[in-house]
Amino acid sequence: MLSYQHIYHAGNPADVHKHAMLCRMLSYLTAKDKPLSYLETHAGRGLYMLDAPEALKTGEAAAGIGAVLARGGMPSDHPYLAALAEIRVAHGPQAYAGSPVLAAQFLRPEDRITLAELHPQEHAALDFAMSPYTARVQRQDGFEMAQAICPPTPRRGLLLIDPSYEVKTEYETIPAQIAKLHRKWNVGIICLWYPILTGGAHAPMLAALQAQALPGVIRHEVRFPPVRAGHRMVGSGLFIVNAPFGTEKEAQRLSSMFTAR
Repeated sequence: MLSYQHIYHAGNPADVHKHAMLCRMLSYLTAKDKPLSYLETHAGRGLYMLDAPEALKTGEAAAGIGAVLARGGMPSDHPYLAALAEIRVAHGPQAYAGSPVLAAQFLRPEDRITLAELHPQEHAALDFAMSPYTARVQRQDGFEMAQAICPPTPRRGLLLIDPSYEVKTEYETIPAQIAKLHRKWNVGIICLWYPILTGGAHAPMLAALQAQALPGVIRHEVRFPPVRAGHRMVGSGLFIVNAPFGTEKEAQRLSSMFTAR
């Protein structure tokens, strides 16, 4: 059984990068009066408390969302910060939303949410966190869920792939998974997050993805110092297929923000 629990890393710089981009894309998609599907393969527990013992043990949020809120660099009306503010009104000032709960702030009654989480405790927490929303929460391998459901109804939509990479073979299998998903759902936005580690484990995966010549691709990476001594993650990356309008501009803005830190 996989042991990864995101509570130790919630709100870190990689989350800021990933969630700011996700919220910008969802804000754009929901501005149009057309229903959409939101799918997520590795959903985690959905809602985190940054004063929980696990989060305090690593202190990673201080270098991420804590720094953003303390130092600025992101406009207060940015969709990410606006959604987080709403969540903190409901759950308290130490609440931090994972991508499922953030997405739910944007999605409308006519939209569909399907989430997969395999870890039993994380799945139970996710099911509870999503109970105020209309969402399908499955305890299932995320790639099995995505391959089974694609193309979803509605066909317009976004799939977030956000593995822990605890299973090292994921770097090898993800390109084929994405290629197959795109063949089934050629209009879908597919957003893959990956860590940038000191050993460069992501490089062969990115080379394989880029060799597929997928449409509308934006690859965006930001770099940051290790959040604690001995931590091997020094950056965050997103590989987006069929990137919606405005994504490149948001990527440039995030690059400037992280460079200025």
